[in-house]
Amino acid sequence: MVQGPGPKRLFIADDHSAFCERLVGMLTGIEGVEIVGRAGNASGAIKSIQKTGPDIVLLDIRMPPGAGGFDVLRTVKKQEPWPVVIMLTAFSSEEYRKKCMAMGADYYFDKSSDLKNMLAVIKQLVSGPLKERDER
Repeated sequence: MVQGPGPKRLFIADDHSAFCERLVGMLTGIEGVEIVGRAGNASGAIKSIQKTGPDIVLLDIRMPPGAGGFDVLRTVKKQEPWPVVIMLTAFSSEEYRKKCMAMGADYYFDKSSDLKNMLAVIKQLVSGPLKERDER
């Protein structure tokens, strides 16, 4: 999705409320980020993302029900314009990373070790216009 000036709209989808609160705390301090919603399950995430139209989605891979984050990713990437999707997991593996990227995720981070890198990417995304996936 390409957006002009102004804050980037960010949505958080994760079933662990304590982790969501931690993310909100970290993201609130970043100028140019507007948190437009949160969801703790896949079906709620899909509905809310379609309603709020965020520029960036932080998406946990393992959320109920079903395939969780994979279902959300598959659905979100069918809509136009699509948001930047940052996949998060506590169960990091090369297999998950490859699957996420093949399905259209833009970034993939391990919750336990990569949050600083994730924040750096978000800061970079909010500092200028978001580019179409083919330009990244």
